[in-house]
Amino acid sequence: MSKKTSIEWTDHTFNPWWGCEKVSPACQHCYAETFSKRIGQAVWGAHAPRRFFGEAKWAEPLQWNAEAKNAGERKRVFCASMADVFENRKDLDEWRSKLWRLIEITPMLDWLLLTKRPQNIGKMVPWKNEWPDNIWLGTTVENQKYAEERLPHLLSHKSKIRFLSCEPMLGELDLRQWIKPDRNNGLHGIDWIIAGGESGPGARPMNPNWPRKLRDQAVSLGASFHFKQWGQWGPKDDLPPATTGQTTMIDGETMVRVKSKTISGRMLDGSTWDEFPNSF
Repeated sequence: MSKKTSIEWTDHTFNPWWGCEKVSPACQHCYAETFSKRIGQAVWGAHAPRRFFGEAKWAEPLQWNAEAKNAGERKRVFCASMADVFENRKDLDEWRSKLWRLIEITPMLDWLLLTKRPQNIGKMVPWKNEWPDNIWLGTTVENQKYAEERLPHLLSHKSKIRFLSCEPMLGELDLRQWIKPDRNNGLHGIDWIIAGGESGPGARPMNPNWPRKLRDQAVSLGASFHFKQWGQWGPKDDLPPATTGQTTMIDGETMVRVKSKTISGRMLDGSTWDEFPNSF
C-alpha cells in the first residue's frame, strides 16, 4: 500500500490483501508474485493463505481523501496491485465488504478496480444499477481471446468509468465493437484503454504495431488512450543509439531487449500518450 507509486496512471495504490492465483497468459510472469516471493510471502496459488493488514493501513485512504478534499483535487487509487478483489474465495468476503464501505466514504478518491475475473463482479458487489460515482471498473485483456471472454461481463455494469489494461499486450486487439457498442445489446462503452509491453525476466516482446492499432481505434472512436511502456523490449529506431541487447525481428521492425524498461521508455511514434477519461 502506498501513497507514492511508480505506476504512471494512478496517484496511490491500496491493497486490501496480498495474494492471488494465475488465470491466463498475462499472469505468466506476474510481478506481484515475484515481489511477494522475494520478500518471503508465500501467498500465491489456490491453496495459499492471503496476507491481510491492520487498521493503520485501512486508515490511509481516509487520509488521502481528506488531503484531496482540502486541495480540491480528486486522486486515483489503484486497487489492488498485489491481488484481485474479485477472486472467488470465501475467506475474502469479509474484507471485500470492508473495502466497499471504504470506497463509499472516500468520495474524493476514484477507485480503480482492475480484475481478470469480471464474471464475478455482479455477485460480489452490493451495487447493481446504482454504482458509486467514484468507481472505475476495469479488466485485463492481453489478446483477442480474453477480450471476447471478459468484455461482455465488464461492460454489463453501470460503473461511472469502464477501462481496460492491455498489459502485457500479447496479441493484436480489435476493440471497436466494445468502445462504442450497440446500446441495444445492454453493454456500456469502454472509456479508457491502457496499453503496454511486458517487463522483467522472461518478458515476451510486443509487436510494435499492436499498440499503434489500438491507439488508432481509441482516437477514432473517442476513448482515452494511455501508453504505459514498451517494457523489456523496445523498437531499435526509438532507442538511444548506443543501446545493445538481444534482438528479434517483428513485422519488419527490429526489437531490442534492454536492461531496464526505463531505457525503452513510453514514447509511441514520437508522442507520449497520457490521456485520462473525465469522470466528473
